[in-house]
Amino acid sequence: MSNSPKRIYIVLLILALIVNFAGLNAGFFTDDPGLYASIAKNIVKKSDWLQLFTYNTDWLDKPHFPFWMAALSFKVFGISAWAYRLPALLFFCLSLLYTWLFVRKYYGKDSAFIAVLILATAEHIIISNIDTRAEPYLMALVIGSIYHISQYKNKGTLKHFILAALLTACAIMTKGLFVVVAIYGALLGQMIAEKQFLKLFSGKWLLLYLCTVVFTLPEFYALYVQFDLYPKKLVFGRYNVSGIRWFLWDSQFGRFANNGPIHQKKSGDPFFFLHTMLWTFLPWCLMFYFAVYKNVAKLIRKISLPEYYTFAGGMLLLLLFSLSRFQLPFYTNILFPLFAIMMAPYMLSALTRSEERLRNAFLLIFAIALPLIIIAVHILLRPASSLLFIVDVMLFGALIIWLIKQQILSALKVFACTCCAALFGNFYMNTVFFLKMASYNSQIQAANFINQPLFANANIYSLRQSNNSFQFYCKKPVNYIGLEDFGKFSPKGKSIFYASQASLDQLRNESAQFTIIATFVDYPQENILPKFINYKARQQVLSKAYLITK
Repeated sequence: MSNSPKRIYIVLLILALIVNFAGLNAGFFTDDPGLYASIAKNIVKKSDWLQLFTYNTDWLDKPHFPFWMAALSFKVFGISAWAYRLPALLFFCLSLLYTWLFVRKYYGKDSAFIAVLILATAEHIIISNIDTRAEPYLMALVIGSIYHISQYKNKGTLKHFILAALLTACAIMTKGLFVVVAIYGALLGQMIAEKQFLKLFSGKWLLLYLCTVVFTLPEFYALYVQFDLYPKKLVFGRYNVSGIRWFLWDSQFGRFANNGPIHQKKSGDPFFFLHTMLWTFLPWCLMFYFAVYKNVAKLIRKISLPEYYTFAGGMLLLLLFSLSRFQLPFYTNILFPLFAIMMAPYMLSALTRSEERLRNAFLLIFAIALPLIIIAVHILLRPASSLLFIVDVMLFGALIIWLIKQQILSALKVFACTCCAALFGNFYMNTVFFLKMASYNSQIQAANFINQPLFANANIYSLRQSNNSFQFYCKKPVNYIGLEDFGKFSPKGKSIFYASQASLDQLRNESAQFTIIATFVDYPQENILPKFINYKARQQVLSKAYLITK
């Protein structure tokens, strides 16, 4: 590798890390981070690391590992939005490291840098690092497990045995058993390609499976303590709910079959992820489809691939997601390290003239379109200050000029400029746009209002279980009172309730008695509506929220 490409890779990687960390302390602008952060906060407040609670009631929806990581961060750094995001961002960095190690082993250093940059600049990866759920953890745990399994297969050392089992167990304790499809689906594909399928049942591998189960026991124990030990608890509207059964079946297979106790959906689109990735995997989506085509063509012609882990694991779980009727855009994030690895060799390699033209077109479309879109968004958004936008333009404009002047392969120039376009767009999103959205989150405003000493002795309630940013940012415990129970509820002492406009309208329709304490402007959407972007039409999609008392 020459010094010039290496210097370019390092500069782009440093900027990618800056962009991904730029939204570390932004306010929450969707509900799930508020929920997960609130659950982690309750772990710390209650000093109970086995049981998960929201609004002081038992919660059974996700396994424990991400909450343990966030709670550990809260213990060290205090309770804040940035402390919630920090461990997830560190796991994101770990996913970059494991991607580097895996690609360097099978494809070389140039491809390793390319794969890491693809992963660090993919649209939904950067969004998920600010709108933090479980995906940053899963990315690191899945690619890390596959890396150590591949090393254990070849070397059989104790280090890789322990780490393969531990990371797989942590992945299971993050999302459930379905992650095994990607991890061991990758191994299965490799063993089939090498005609060693039966060796998967040898003592070497059976011992790894057993060790993985042992490392997963903390999850089983925590679920047993909170649910199986107390069959009279009311969960999902019924009694005798087993947390262990939920973990083994309902949380994953129930969703796949669409007959679980929560989150059912009426239908699913088998092509959902194929078209959703057109934006979630920007600006690399078209090259991903090209890489899949090239790999399938090689398999048909019986041309050996350098490895089969990534293609087998990534395609198998993508197929399973597509067959499921429960589909959300961020599900494929955990597969992006595998997809980046599949794509990396085709970014700089010599192709036919027509394929090279196609590759340039696939990348330049986004290299040109993304900056233009961001400029248009800024003009329509009209934030209070344009300073960060100007910094964004100057920094990445200078970087593009520098890249064009470098004496490097034209393919690398196109790739690097596409990285710059993605980073330009997402720096703006993380430092300007999402902060603008968060400024219209009335739950944060209301919580800050409640945190005044004036309300130190008040009891705080939410009228909906989806008011989780309010729950997190409020320094006092927040309990839940359903709208249907508000009229007959007799509070003890001073009590304050957070109510959205829809909640307040329902209370008025029911002739409930209440007094409004404070009113806040609210953007009651998680989706980015065009009218919100346009400052002239923004008022049409804004609402109000209230603090009320009885």
